Amino acid sequence: MGQCLNRRVSDIETMKKEVEAWQNHRNNRDAKINWQFTCDNTQIKLLRLYSSINV
Repeated sequence: MGQCLNRRVSDIETMKKEVEAWQNHRNNRDAKINWQFTCDNTQIKLLRLYSSINV
């Protein structure tokens, strides 16, 4: 589930409170992450993005 805003957030404190509320809601639902890649695949992708990483 993604989050989006239908309005402008006026200040950083309000944004922090809203992000914390979204995070708490997600954590309370025991949301899972479905990783679609392996460590080897990750190293390949990161190498392409960050060529200075030594694999």
